[in-house]
Amino acid sequence: MFEYPQFDPVAFAIGPLQVRWYGLMYLFGFVLAWLGMRSRARRADSPVTQAQVSDLVFYAAVGLILGGRLGYMVFYGFAGLIENPLSVFRVWEGGMSFHGGLIGGIVALALYARQVGRPMLAVGDFLAPWVAPGLGLGRFGNFINGELWGAQVSPDAFYAVWVNGVPRHASQLYEAFLEGLVLFGILWWFSRKPRPMMAVSGAFLFFYGVFRVAVEFVRLPDVHLNPATGGYLAFDWLTMGQVLSAPMIVAGAVMVAMAYGTNRFARHGSA
Repeated sequence: MFEYPQFDPVAFAIGPLQVRWYGLMYLFGFVLAWLGMRSRARRADSPVTQAQVSDLVFYAAVGLILGGRLGYMVFYGFAGLIENPLSVFRVWEGGMSFHGGLIGGIVALALYARQVGRPMLAVGDFLAPWVAPGLGLGRFGNFINGELWGAQVSPDAFYAVWVNGVPRHASQLYEAFLEGLVLFGILWWFSRKPRPMMAVSGAFLFFYGVFRVAVEFVRLPDVHLNPATGGYLAFDWLTMGQVLSAPMIVAGAVMVAMAYGTNRFARHGSA
């Protein structure tokens, strides 16, 4: 049994400027990605040089942040976006979507790959494992913020976290473990030696989708999406996160199958 301590979401303040833990988690994630890719870029078969890593991180960061915010407004706050389109810029109010960030990241990746003259899928394979640590840190930031809790559990459950007197699943920590630590471990191990192009990217999509769909069964949905059912879209269990993640599982499996089933894609070092 663990009593949630009600963390202060503000890490520190400099005058009127407040630096929040959630924002720091993003920063730490980008730094880890930069360090990891700088190390992997030393390999002779790397599609990206060490000197190019900084630009890649910058492109990815811009795409993830802009896509994450816009995706949240489209997927989870569309009514508010239609009512006030400028609300998309109210980042201080919170609201980021992984799936929107993924789309934004893919667009940024395509632009970057075109600039450096490398295949987009090759650069995607290089980047994919290093997205996972940032995802894990972001979920830990959700835990610090006291948001995205899971469903109520038995008071006797050893995994229960008491939040305002209610025992709940710490779904943010489940996601931090699966999407961060486990996903990184899988992709880092898989990419230690050259793989067919897009195999690592496909593995990222597949395993993230599986982990997200699984955790959504215990994570509370966004009630405002369907107030009559407590936020569930259908069947009293289907969530928006599952709807958006299921195509990732299919796409990831297809990409891995294609990578190993055709000779049209050259082998290269990934991540």
